[in-house]
Amino acid sequence: MTKTYLKFRPRVTVLSCCIIFAWVGLSARLFQIMVIDSDIYREQGVRQGQRQEPLLAVRGNIYDTKNIPLTRNIIHYSLGAHPSKVKNKSEFANLISQSTDREPDYYLKRLSSTADFVYLERNLRRDKVEGILGQRIPGLVVDRKFRRSYPHTYVGSQIIGFTDVDDNGLIGIEKEFNAFLSGTNGWVVKQVNGDGISQIKTSFPIKPPVDGANIQLTIDLEYQSILQEELARQVTNAQAKGAMGILMNPQTGAILAMATLPDFNPNLPGNSPLENQKNRTVTDQFEPGSTFKVVVATAAVATKTVSLFDEFYCEDGQFTVAGKVITDHEKFGLLTFPQIIAHSSNVGTIKIAQKLGQKPLYKYSRDFGFGTITGIRFPGEVQGVLRQTKDWSEMSLAEVSIGYEVAVTALQLASAYSAIANGGVLLKPRLVKQILSPNGKVVYKENPEVIRRVASKEIMSTITDILVQVVKSGTGTKAGIQGWLIAGKTGTAHKFIDGVYSKNKYISNFAGFFPADNPQVVCVIVLDEPRYGLHWGGYGAAPVFRRVVQRIINMDDSIQYHRPKKVVQNPLYADVFPNNKSTLLPLATVAPYPKYLDGYTVVPDVRGMSIRKAKQILLSSNMRVSFKGSGTVVWQSPKPGTKKLPGSLCTMGLN
Repeated sequence: MTKTYLKFRPRVTVLSCCIIFAWVGLSARLFQIMVIDSDIYREQGVRQGQRQEPLLAVRGNIYDTKNIPLTRNIIHYSLGAHPSKVKNKSEFANLISQSTDREPDYYLKRLSSTADFVYLERNLRRDKVEGILGQRIPGLVVDRKFRRSYPHTYVGSQIIGFTDVDDNGLIGIEKEFNAFLSGTNGWVVKQVNGDGISQIKTSFPIKPPVDGANIQLTIDLEYQSILQEELARQVTNAQAKGAMGILMNPQTGAILAMATLPDFNPNLPGNSPLENQKNRTVTDQFEPGSTFKVVVATAAVATKTVSLFDEFYCEDGQFTVAGKVITDHEKFGLLTFPQIIAHSSNVGTIKIAQKLGQKPLYKYSRDFGFGTITGIRFPGEVQGVLRQTKDWSEMSLAEVSIGYEVAVTALQLASAYSAIANGGVLLKPRLVKQILSPNGKVVYKENPEVIRRVASKEIMSTITDILVQVVKSGTGTKAGIQGWLIAGKTGTAHKFIDGVYSKNKYISNFAGFFPADNPQVVCVIVLDEPRYGLHWGGYGAAPVFRRVVQRIINMDDSIQYHRPKKVVQNPLYADVFPNNKSTLLPLATVAPYPKYLDGYTVVPDVRGMSIRKAKQILLSSNMRVSFKGSGTVVWQSPKPGTKKLPGSLCTMGLN
């Protein structure tokens, strides 16, 4: 051995040992990775090379009864970031700020978070992120989603409801049927390269999303618009705190329109008070006043306690019950039973109730659906108040009979009057017509459902005749429409506030249906705290009913036109209403005309009709048409029955 080798042998030995130990350790580690922990690292490799991404389901839409869309899904973008992956946060914040017009400091604050991921912006339109979409910016996450939009803004807002930023329904139909509307998200597995960019491989698994179902409501958008416009008009005119209204098909229980004011814009729900989101026709209760008198009338007729010819002395407008003085809005003397209802005499109604008794009054109140929920599929319905007779005071029989000591919802009132209109059957109100899967298959349907029979058809026909007289000559004359039989009842009630009845705050309401001889629509109008003078149901709510009905008649040809056959009144009511002077004049006193007579055209009578119907009839009679104004025909020239040459001009005045 040389001196040089001996000199460096310790070093060589140490180095050789280190190399040997390193190879042994490396081999052991390699054995552990390749053999012992192979499954773990294989799974980790798969995770690094693949990524499972969600495939979002498209939320189902809501439509009206004529398939007009009430909702839409608009594509929007959300911007997020992984703060730890952003290299130059100041430059990053400036870049995002250029697209969104928000100050860069806002984004710098968000990027200073210690969280793994933060949202920077949500629900942006494509034009806002156009400059970012094509760029690869480290740390930036662009998420493409769908945002709910409501094209008709305020119309039907409390029925439809709205969703949160995650597309979950918060109120209304959006909430009640969220499970149907949401659908089921899917997923797709993508391959990820070394730069972290993912791409779809056809060989990788995928689970397609199942889009949400579409809901078709019973609501008619045109009816809904008319109702909301007329309520808003009267709220302004009467300086009222708010208003409610319902239009309902009495033959099927379908809700045609349902509105509450003040309302809100579901596209910007935060811009209105939270209270405006409530559908008060379902969630709020009130004492109805005289519109509740139909219960007494029905019970009296059904039990044969009172006949149509029975007369009651109404004490010249004042009557004392249990030490409390009950007053009428007018001084009435002797009135028949139908006159008491028509003129809304409290004294007369109480006397009928006293003859009737507690149990029948309670029974028919319950049979009409008061004091129980209607069963409509809508969140937040209240049952109202109708105490059992064992809890009634000495005053309760009188109070309940005239619509006090009871609390009802507008929906309950509409259901009760629908029972009168359809011949005595209480139906479950319906808002949903059907729910359809994305492929068009019916997955849910609400058919007309009978809850109970309230009274016979004959009894309800008698009540309808009485309600017709309310509009013809009683308190509801301002709800009358020339040429149409309208049935209805006015109601005025002092508001119950903090345990006492207010002296200057009222609920004004009107409930009715048309045409009375073939009821197709029930309408309930409620005004909350209208100004004095319009606080009476006949002056505040009844005109709204008339305007709503007039617009529906002019718009909807499915509503059948009614022409009285004779001018004379029903012989029965000639005795029951001896002093009746109808405010409704007949449209015509001539018999139906033939279209042609000796080569001439006989001018038909189109007064009281909508312009659409009038034009149709005149054109079918081979006449030219000209009209002035809008609304219904109030005069025509030439007069009905005049003989004219074919092609002659008929001019109509509308109002």
